Amino acid sequence: MQSSRQLFSNITSNGELEFSLLEVEIPKPKPHEVVVRIEAAPINPSDMWPMFGPADLSAAELELSDSTKRLKAPLFPGMLARMGSRIDQVLPVGNEGAGTVVAAGESDAAQAMLGKTVGVLSGATYADYCKVAVQACIVHHDATTAKQAASSFVNPLTALGMVDTMRMEGHSALVHTAAASGLGQMLNKICLGEDVALVNIVRKQEQVELLKNIGAKQVCDSSSDSFKKDLVAAIDNSGATLAFDAIGGGELASDILSAMERVGSKDAVGFNTYGSPMHKQVYIYGGLDFSPTILNRAYGMSWGIGGWLLMQFLGKAGPERVAELHQRVADEINTTFASHFTDELSFEQAMTPSFVHQYNAKKTGEKFLINPSLGS
Repeated sequence: MQSSRQLFSNITSNGELEFSLLEVEIPKPKPHEVVVRIEAAPINPSDMWPMFGPADLSAAELELSDSTKRLKAPLFPGMLARMGSRIDQVLPVGNEGAGTVVAAGESDAAQAMLGKTVGVLSGATYADYCKVAVQACIVHHDATTAKQAASSFVNPLTALGMVDTMRMEGHSALVHTAAASGLGQMLNKICLGEDVALVNIVRKQEQVELLKNIGAKQVCDSSSDSFKKDLVAAIDNSGATLAFDAIGGGELASDILSAMERVGSKDAVGFNTYGSPMHKQVYIYGGLDFSPTILNRAYGMSWGIGGWLLMQFLGKAGPERVAELHQRVADEINTTFASHFTDELSFEQAMTPSFVHQYNAKKTGEKFLINPSLGS
């Protein structure tokens, strides 16, 4: 049977990361599955914890020989005990990618995808070949390339899911942090097209200009001395009572809730022990800052903070709505959901410390793509 090269991550009981390129067999698809030859797979921020965990990548070393292709790095002190079930588990990596369907199961849905360019959601896309269920594929138009389709799932469906969540939970406007990201730019395009008020929070003035150049109406710079004042004004203008936070750590989520409370209670008369009755919600969906989330509870009792995951949203949305979202992504992959990549990497380059340091920095405007055909 033909083999497939595939990247795997392992946290060993010795307190070491092993990020390895291994040869695996290509399994035969079941009736409702397809095998996709992967031609492009993005490295998203959400991929980097599965890839590297709490490894000290500044001490990473690459081992390359005819028999071994492996990046090794020690874990940060004290982190091994926190890794639980990951220890000594050799796990595939790569949340999404795109390529050509080269084999299909017996079902009509699978057979209809043969030869098509599809985006896939898998958790194992850093490979030459990937087997997935037909439900985890977005079939693209004939003119769409694998590179254009590579980021069909994580960013587009997250941005669409945020707007759907807003409506499902009875809110009318949004706040979004780390808003100059590729996902943030997609969210702006969706909100502008659907007349949804959006407050963008960024951390640099150049990111303010970037978003305003694509039409963003309200952008707050968290590095500005007037940030908290600006945030209150933007939330007052928008009426936002729901936020999605990609940062996670620090006081930003608390600052957002405080600003919402100030807006919600500005017309209150007298003293209310429990604050504004308006419910305020922050969902943390990323971890750009792994420090503790600090809550300075100055926003009454009508608030919530929790986690938000794309897969949980898709489960709640139901098959019919998910199919509609998939079709929208396919139709708008070169407009609303267009992605731009800084560089394409081979498997070996994706394991090389100098490249790892580049893409693991998660800089705004920089995104890297694994192309299995390079160096093969």
